[in-house]
This record gives sequence, C-alpha cells and structure tokens, in this order.
Amino acid sequence: MCGIAGIVSLSGLASFDPGTVRAMADALYHRGPDEDGYFHRPGLALASRRLSIVGLLDGRQPIHNEDETISVVFNGEFFDYPEVRADLERRGHRFRTHCDTEILPHLYEDNGDALLPKLRGQFAFALWDQRKRRLLLARDRFGICPLYWTRQRTAHGEILLFASEIKSLLASGLVVPRPDPRGINHAFTFFALPGPVTCFQGIELLLPGHYLSIKLGHGNEPARVTQNVYWEMDFPDRGDEEWRDFRRFASNAKSPVVDEFEQLLMKSVERRLRADVPVVSYLSGGVDSSVVVALATHLRKQNGERSIPTFTVSVQDPKLNERNEADLVAQHIGARTVLVDCGREEVLQSYPELIRAAEGPVIDTSCAALLMLARKVHSDGYKVALTGEGADEWLAGYPWYKIQKLLGMLDVIPGIELSQVARRAYLRLTGSPRFSWATTRRVQQAIGGPNAWLNIYGLFSSAKLRFFSQGMWDQLGDHLAYADLQLNVERARRWHPLNRSLYLGARVMLPGLLLLGKGDRVAMNSSVETRYPFLDEDIFDFLAKLHPHWKMRGLRDKLILRYVAARWLPRSIAWRRKAMFRAPLDGFHTARLPTFVDELLSPESLKKTGYFEPSAVLHWRNEFRNLREGANQRTMVEMGLVGVVATQLWHHTFIDSGLASLPSLAQYRPRQWDGAPVCTRSVEAGVSTQSVATRST
Repeated sequence: MCGIAGIVSLSGLASFDPGTVRAMADALYHRGPDEDGYFHRPGLALASRRLSIVGLLDGRQPIHNEDETISVVFNGEFFDYPEVRADLERRGHRFRTHCDTEILPHLYEDNGDALLPKLRGQFAFALWDQRKRRLLLARDRFGICPLYWTRQRTAHGEILLFASEIKSLLASGLVVPRPDPRGINHAFTFFALPGPVTCFQGIELLLPGHYLSIKLGHGNEPARVTQNVYWEMDFPDRGDEEWRDFRRFASNAKSPVVDEFEQLLMKSVERRLRADVPVVSYLSGGVDSSVVVALATHLRKQNGERSIPTFTVSVQDPKLNERNEADLVAQHIGARTVLVDCGREEVLQSYPELIRAAEGPVIDTSCAALLMLARKVHSDGYKVALTGEGADEWLAGYPWYKIQKLLGMLDVIPGIELSQVARRAYLRLTGSPRFSWATTRRVQQAIGGPNAWLNIYGLFSSAKLRFFSQGMWDQLGDHLAYADLQLNVERARRWHPLNRSLYLGARVMLPGLLLLGKGDRVAMNSSVETRYPFLDEDIFDFLAKLHPHWKMRGLRDKLILRYVAARWLPRSIAWRRKAMFRAPLDGFHTARLPTFVDELLSPESLKKTGYFEPSAVLHWRNEFRNLREGANQRTMVEMGLVGVVATQLWHHTFIDSGLASLPSLAQYRPRQWDGAPVCTRSVEAGVSTQSVATRST
C-alpha cells in the first residue's frame, strides 16, 4: 500500500507552497519508503508515498490517462487488476505501466463515478478530472485503507486537505490539533474509532463505501463539496434468507454450499497472493488465519513453490498464548514459522509508538503485539502479509453472540425485555455502574433494536461512569456515540437479529479496531501491507444471503467455515472454540512501571487534560487488585485504566507535550501563511450528503 495526501482550494486560491504538500508526504514516509510523487495544478496539490508491490519499476504516482486529463494518487491494491486491464485494452485503452493504479483513470473515463462499485480490493484514492475541474476522494467498501479530510479557513479563502493519516494533515502546518471529546467518547464506548468522528476537532474519517466529490467553481463561485454513498452493507429481509440445503447437510461437511464457499475462499486467497514481491501470512492458531495459511500453502505448492512463511505472536502468558495451536497448524501444512515474543514489558514499551501510529487511544493491548509482529515481518525483508480478519464479523465468531442468544430466550413475552433486566441485575451484582433506562432505549433506537454487541459495549462503557470528569460530561452533553455511526436503521430493522448484530460489528469493530489499530496503522507503521481474504466482495455477498443457521447453529459459531476448515486442518483446530487474541492488560498497573505511566496518571496531568477525575483514577488503580482475577469486573476496570493511560498518552503525543518525559508530535503547530494564521472550520459546514449507490446483498 501507500500514503496519499493533498490540498484543494475551495475559493479560488491559485497555488500552494510546494513545501507544504511535501511536508505532508514526508509525514507518510513509513507508508511508502520506496518513492514519492507530486502533482500541481492551479488550486490543487497532490502527493504520494509509494510502497512498491505491483509494477515495481514503473508505478510511480501520480498516474494518468492517455492525454493526462485524469490523474490519480492511490493507496491500496486491486486484486483483479490483470483481468480489468485486459478488458480495458480490448476496449482501446493504452497502458504505460505495469501497476494496478493505472486502471483507475481508464475506468473513470468509461464510467465516471459508476467506476466505484466495479472496483475490487482495498483502496483509498484521489482522482483529478481536469476537464470538469473536479476532485474525487474514495474509500473501499469495508474500510481497509484509511482516508482523513478536513476543511480549513485561511485569510486567502477556504481549503480542503486530505491524507492517509492525521499526522500528514498536522504536518501541513495548516491544521490546529485540538481534541474532540466525541472521539474520546467513541473510544470509551466501542474501544474503537469507527469514524466519521475522530479525536481531533474538525478532522473526519471518510466512511467505508463513501466518496467525496469536490467540484471547483469558476471565478468567485465557491466549490461544491458533497459526500456520497456508493455501497452499503445489506442483508435479505428476515424470512428471505437462503437456507439452501441446510436441513439436509447441517450435521456434516458434504453440502454443495460448503463446496461453493471453499471455492470462493480459494479464489480470494489466490487473488491476494498476487504480487511482484514475496507474500507471508500471520498465523494465530485460530481457525480463521489457519484456513488462510492452509489454502495459501496449497496454492503455492500447486505452482511448485514452498509453503507460505508464517509469523506468530507468542504471548508470554500461559492463559493467553496460542503458540501450541499455531505450531500444530504449521506442522500440519509444512510451513516455516517465525515467532515474536510479547509480554508485559514489550506491551508497555511499545505503547507510545502504538499511539503515534494509531492517532487515537488504543485500549486493546493486543494491538501492541501486532505492531511488533509487523516490525518483524519488515525486518525479515517482507512487505505483504495475509491475515484472517473478517471471518468473525461475517460468521458471528465473538462470544457475545452466544450470550445474546441465551439472554434472548428470556424475551418470550412480547413487550417485556427480561434480558435487559438480567443484564442490569448482573451489573448490580458485580458493583458496576449502570446507565439509565432512558440511555439504554436511546442506544437501541439508534441501532435498530437489541444487539449482541451491546453485551460487550454496555459492559465496557461503564468505564466512562467510573473515570470521566464532570467537565468531560459537560462537554459531551447528550452526545450519543451510536448516533454518529450513520446506520441504515430502517433497513436494519427488517433483518434477522443475528444479521443486525453482524452489521453493527462490521460497521464499528471491523474498521474502527481490526482494520485500524490491529491492521493498517500498525502494519504500515513498519511499511507492511496486510491483505484480508475474508474481506473479499464475493465472500461477503455469498455469506450475507445465507440463513443465519449457516453462521451460527445453536451455540456453534462459524459453522460453514468450520466445515471448510475440517477439510484442511486438524480437527482440534477446525472445531476449536473462539479464543480472543489478547495481550496482558495488568502490565499497566503492576508495581514495575515505566516512568511515563505514573507521569500521565499524576493528578497534575489528569487535571491538565480534564478528561478524567483524578481521585477516581487513583481509587481504581489501587482497588482493582482486590478484584478477583479473571472476573469480568476486574477485566473491565483494567481495560478502563488502559483507556485512561492511552488517552493521556494520545493527548501528550499530539496535543500537549508537557504531560510526560516522552517524545511528542505536538510540535506541529499552525504556521503563518503569508502573514495570516489559519483557523479551523467545522467539517460539516457546507457539506451535503446524498446516496447514489447500489446496495449489495
């Protein structure tokens, strides 16, 4: 993958200082250390940092169509590039490179905005149409590649800046880094940052399946910025799902449906092995990554190649370590395994780098382990790694789906939510703080009804009640994080409840944590591209249509995937229960701490940021040790404390460097632009939203 950035004038400014866009590109060097490229037109500047994977020698960006009226900077991969290129050449288009980026200007020539539903892969790009004086910014369906944007007002008019990472926007010197409490509220609601809200005031994350159209005006006419939807996640109405031959084959793996799914997975893995550099794979020992490794090895051996190299995190805690399972899979398929040890000390020492990479609070400590894993992949000379994210999202792989199914049995009397009573009784018994019934109802209205994810988000959100200061609550007012998600609630109400839960997980957990804190940001921090076979368009379309029983039968999750896995893996792996990949939490609260933790959690630092109540932080730092080890309450308190540390560390890194004796990026401050300082403007101002897109089933 790569990094892209740019500036466009919304009010007729003729040119930009070339040093500004170069500084933006330099801040993305880790995303593309192989080469850079720049593009300047009146009122427009684009930049690219390239990690060369396809078309190694001739893929420098920007890339143009034949007459150079359409120009593109691109981050990502189009996995069907050879087939699309051949089709375009048959229709008379001429190619100058061997890079997949070049299909974009030609597809746009033929299709305009309708090119977007045709694209397959992971991408974020900026496309300039010189004839129409129009810039198009777009992001892939599932949110694999990031793209941030902001509108800023200057003494010379309004500008729009975009980039693959927020660091690039700050490096322009034209964006003031200010905290947005809504983003911090997202982190303490979802332990994820799904967008569009970020932790930076005035900076938005373009949502998956969305694009921005920026049409420049003529003369004094202002530019028109519209945000559009080209793809939305969809499922059949309840009762219209495809049972196929479930009743006949539900107890064995001989179903033609399983055969079809296996072939789709095989094709998806095959496409993601396409590269002009070697490809490796992550291997955890869980069924998802193990199936990917098994199929990749099969395909490589068909081509006379050796097994795919695998990289595994070895967590130095017997209760969390999956090394034995990963070793079993590697031995079964004959793969070579590289182990990366990760313990409490490694997690702690990696956290400052993790926060710099993720650009927001990271509460899931396993992200630090994946940061180390990508670092090892890079140091061993590789650029591309396959990984298993997405299977849990499409196939109900998380334990809270089972909890939801069990609690749902209580709701047998229409209009009486006994499951909610049971949840609140559990919180009361464990001494956890509780939100009001009114808040619970607001949440359910915002997401279309009861949802499996509330079993974990509701529990974790109690950290806000423990730690947020009164000043933080005053700033948030009645802000509801779920309302920011822009869910299609009316459509979701017509789905099976399981599909409604899958939808929320795929909107929040997938792009906001797995593809951000565990995916793009930690991998690209070490110049490594991660690829996701389960996030193939055909895979989603196939699974979305199937009846939920193919996904979860009784309390058995990922049923159809396990049938496929049983053909390729040891039975103990294929039918292994879901084990949440975790790194140690309690390292943040043990006696042996790096100096920065105590500095960040000192009363002075906590008062300086104002997010958290210092006395509450002190109380729970002492009290959590008295909670039973392994109990949910202790885990939630520990996660909340990690969230406090991570938020304070984020503030120190990007907003105010005076909280701890650590390096900081807070030196990015607005510079004078022709003697006129910039100021921020709300990103919502002047932006309309419309839907022009297809929906996928």
